[in-house]
Amino acid sequence: MRTVTVTGQGEARVAPDSAVVRVSAVHRAPGVAEALTGADSAAGAIAATAHQFTTPERVGSTSLQIWRDHDEQNLPSGFQARHSLVIRCPDIEAAGGLLAALADAVGDRLEIEGVSLEVSDQSAATAAAREAAYADAVERATQLAGLAGAGLGDVQDVVEGGGFGGGPVRAAKAMSAVASFQPGESAVGSSVTVTFQLR
Repeated sequence: MRTVTVTGQGEARVAPDSAVVRVSAVHRAPGVAEALTGADSAAGAIAATAHQFTTPERVGSTSLQIWRDHDEQNLPSGFQARHSLVIRCPDIEAAGGLLAALADAVGDRLEIEGVSLEVSDQSAATAAAREAAYADAVERATQLAGLAGAGLGDVQDVVEGGGFGGGPVRAAKAMSAVASFQPGESAVGSSVTVTFQLR
C-alpha cells in the first residue's frame, strides 16, 4: 500500500485579555535585619495594593534575596534586600491601574521587572489552529498525490505536534507607556502530521 505523509501548519489570531505583572520590593539599609524588614514592608504594601485589582491567590512571592551593597569606590555600604512577586491580573485595564497604584503606594522601593500580556483561555484559538493545520495537511497531500499520479485515499494515521504550537501566548505589541497597554494580537499555532493512503 502506497502512502503519503505530510505535516500541516495552522494558526489562529487572538487578542490577549490578561496580564502578568512581575515586580520587586527593594530596600537598602546599613544592616541585614533593617534591609529585610524594609523589603518585607514594601512587599506587604505591594500585596495589599494588588488585592484591590485581583484576587489574593493570584498574588505570590517568587524569591527573597539579600546581598552586600557597595559604593562607587567598591567599599561595603550596607545591604540590599529584594522580595520579588508575581501578580496575575484578570484583565489588561486592571494591570494598568495596578502599576499606577503600586507606584503611589510603594514609591522608590518598587521595581517593575516586566509585564507580559497573555490569553487566559486558549482552547478556542487552539481548536481553530488545529482545524487550519489539518486543512493545510489535506491540501499538501492532495497536491503531492497528484504529482505522483495518484488520488488521495483514506487517512491512515494522525499525529498532533512537532510544530510551533504550545506554550504561553505573548502579546505581539508591548506596552506603549507606563500603565498603558496595547494588546495587539497574538498567534496560537498548531501542527498536524497526517498519513494518507494513495489510490
